[in-house]
Amino acid sequence: MSTPHLDSTRLEALLESAQLLHSSLKLDDLLRHLLRSVMGRLLVGRGFVALEEDGEMRLALVRGFKDLRAGDLFDEAAAHAAGMHLLLPIGEAERPLGLLGVGRPPGGVVESREEEALRALVSIAASGIENARAHAETQSLNQRLEQKVQELRALLDLVRGLSSALEPETVAKLLMLTLSGRWAVRRYALVAWKDGHPPVRHQKGMTLPDLKEYQPALAELPEAVLVEDLADGELKEMLRAQQAELLFPLRSSATAVGAVVLGARPLKLGYTEADLEFGAGLVAQSVVSFENSWFVQETLERKRLEQELELAANIQERLFPEQLPKIDGYDLAARNRPALHCGGDYFDVIVTKGESETGAYLFCVADVSGKGLPASLLMSNMQATLRALGGESHGLSALAARINDLLYAASPSNKFVTAILLEIDPATGRGRYVNAGHNECMLLRADGETELLQSTGLPLGMMPGDMLDMLGKQYEEKAVEMRVGDTFALYSDGVPEAYDLNENEWGEENLLACLKAARNESAAAIVESIIVELDRFAGSAPQHDDITLLVFKRNQ
Repeated sequence: MSTPHLDSTRLEALLESAQLLHSSLKLDDLLRHLLRSVMGRLLVGRGFVALEEDGEMRLALVRGFKDLRAGDLFDEAAAHAAGMHLLLPIGEAERPLGLLGVGRPPGGVVESREEEALRALVSIAASGIENARAHAETQSLNQRLEQKVQELRALLDLVRGLSSALEPETVAKLLMLTLSGRWAVRRYALVAWKDGHPPVRHQKGMTLPDLKEYQPALAELPEAVLVEDLADGELKEMLRAQQAELLFPLRSSATAVGAVVLGARPLKLGYTEADLEFGAGLVAQSVVSFENSWFVQETLERKRLEQELELAANIQERLFPEQLPKIDGYDLAARNRPALHCGGDYFDVIVTKGESETGAYLFCVADVSGKGLPASLLMSNMQATLRALGGESHGLSALAARINDLLYAASPSNKFVTAILLEIDPATGRGRYVNAGHNECMLLRADGETELLQSTGLPLGMMPGDMLDMLGKQYEEKAVEMRVGDTFALYSDGVPEAYDLNENEWGEENLLACLKAARNESAAAIVESIIVELDRFAGSAPQHDDITLLVFKRNQ
């Protein structure tokens, strides 16, 4: 650690962080503080900590990296692909006890002095991690010794506990505590599974592979079998490699749903027939408990999702305008229909300062990539951003650029928003628009001619503003004029891209034909006729994308 090169401010911050890192013997708290300190210094939203375990480097804590998961083996190439910018060793660089990685900072680079301070910080953290691990291991050893004594005294109570457990992990823990305590084994493993649920693993001293590939063989085995009595084959060789001595298949009806594997007993004691019978009975009871807990989880999860989706849909519905504004000489109507409970489409009409004394109106239709609840969350962000900034009069190009930066900073890298922003001065009909990667919306002239509002920039939130400037992809603002009898149709791609059962697309041509046929009607009637015709075309085909349509026309 080369602290002599650190300035006084960084050194003071380093000493403060060192005190905090060594103030707790809880490994989780220490790792969270370490990662929070580094991410806070760099102002980044993504980071992870990996720790060495049994000769392998595994992710222990992950923040902001969508494609990285705590518990997975660390893969440097995968981490770079996920957006890792800087990787620091925790401890000695040659044999680190861990690694700390962060995403790219707002400025794009980490200054050498700042990197030096960070390396000093993670170096200090190494001793704290070792202390926390030693403390945790000591606590764990003391707890296991006490548990073994208690388990032998309360065997029947634990059996009753299996039947009342509501969580699969609880069932697994109770079962393995009972079996390991009964025979004082130090190596054991349980693996259980059911389609639609995360696999259940509870193991110590063993690392079993995915036993699903052995499902047919497990279904044919007796209730309890010594590993040495298994037929020669891959299953027997794998268990031997794990130093396993006893196997209990977990079976529901005639199907294997997992297995319990135990290592050797201490003092070279073997397993008796009574031991096998006791274990088989306990395992059979645990299978019933697993099935019950999975069923309870399915029921609770289904109810929870239904309640959350209903609440989210109600909240999202309130994000749309309760009433469209009344504009003298103009007629407005809009409709939104999500494909799922929640959607990623958005429309709005906002009063702006404009360029004249009478003010103007900003019309917006936006479409978030994807659909469902994740898209609805980004949609709400778009709504809040537009409402906060839309009333200013800085021009649509500046407005789009500002919205882009805010969405990029607050959204995952694979999420973006296409949008059309159209500002009209109702007194003159003159206006301007920015099309941020949205589909080409339509302006139907009174004489039947059609003009398309073509794209003038990339989708919002796709890349930061400085990169757009570097690529020359700034949001271009174009002029438009709305004359008496003209009709605007702003819509999301769910309108022209509606499909029938044969996957035929409705298309822009049908939309335009419907718009022309109803152009002498009110805006509400135009919207209704388009939706009715779209649904007639789709028939019984399910709606695959959110549908949003905003129509406004200039009357005589």
